[in-house]
Amino acid sequence: PNDHEVYDFTPIQYPANTKNSKVFTTHFEYESIHDDLVKIDALGHDNPTFLKILFNITGINPMDIPMDDPATLSIFSSVDALGIKADDLGMDVGTIGIPEFGTQFVRGMLMETRPKTFAELVRISGLSHGTDVWLNNARDWIRSKQATLSQVIACRDDIMNYLVKKGMDPAKAFRIMENVRKGKGLKEEEVTHLKELKVPEWFIQSCQKIKYLFPKAHAAAYVSMAFRIAYFKVHYPLAFYSAYFTLKGDEFDLEAALGGLEDAKRKLAALTSESENSRTKETTLEVMIEMFLRGFSFLPVNLFKSDASQFLIEDGKLRIPFNKLPSLGNNVAKSIVLARKQKPFSSLEDLSKRSKLNKSHIEMFKSMVELENIPDSEQISLF
Repeated sequence: PNDHEVYDFTPIQYPANTKNSKVFTTHFEYESIHDDLVKIDALGHDNPTFLKILFNITGINPMDIPMDDPATLSIFSSVDALGIKADDLGMDVGTIGIPEFGTQFVRGMLMETRPKTFAELVRISGLSHGTDVWLNNARDWIRSKQATLSQVIACRDDIMNYLVKKGMDPAKAFRIMENVRKGKGLKEEEVTHLKELKVPEWFIQSCQKIKYLFPKAHAAAYVSMAFRIAYFKVHYPLAFYSAYFTLKGDEFDLEAALGGLEDAKRKLAALTSESENSRTKETTLEVMIEMFLRGFSFLPVNLFKSDASQFLIEDGKLRIPFNKLPSLGNNVAKSIVLARKQKPFSSLEDLSKRSKLNKSHIEMFKSMVELENIPDSEQISLF
């Protein structure tokens, strides 16, 4: 209504409590307005950016990657292709840092199911994105050996395809699929019909538990992206780690990176909080530990060699960029590289004048950045 505002009906807040944002987030229950308003999902994904960075580093077109590469497929069920031991890594799947498959929850699914084909990876994706699809449902049927990974309901399409194969009219099978994927379960007469078609009891119970089912096309698209990124992890490891830390290294631990494997393990063991930042730090440290175990390491920030934001490959190592220094943002980092391109820095005084660095930054540079012996100030000799 024209005489009301949205906050007359629902609480609002700044997204992520960012008070300078021009956007507000509402807290209205979508179920209350689901049938009255058109809902548009705007999904943001950084996987295309991930692949673009990998393409820029390696020159390999992600669309040319073989989607049946055995070594790549193997890291979804073991770490052998990474050349490391499961005991050293603390897990026996190699998907840390791989989109959709790197979380503890999905890694646990991989360890329980050991997928061997691309199709099974699609099923894992469907199971992980659904609500009440894996936990207290498909997982139990697999554990009890009443069904296998390839048989359980993982995506919406599984219901309709299976029921049509059992002899059900496609229109009826579609209606059941739609009701189940929305969490509406099965009607009594539908249960009777399923039993007449000799549909197993576990399938019927599974349908009754599901609250939300993921579409198979979405799952296939996500897995396609993840598999391509995994290919680089297996065959071009430094390019993968460069892209990962460049794109997802917001919680990058500079001290752990330069301290090496044991420092990174100590930092990981010390994490106890369940906050979002803590989980991001945990994943970043896990990727770092894996990288160390594969024989790679980091180079310190260097005034003349570091990039503003990208981890550059240098002598088989990764050079840390300026924006990973404490309290140094992207704009300040870019100002350093821009000034350096114009002419080399002759002193810290010159650096300060031609960049956006403040006095605190300069003091930090003295202890944390390779300065290659440039003086503090411009010195003019009369002799």
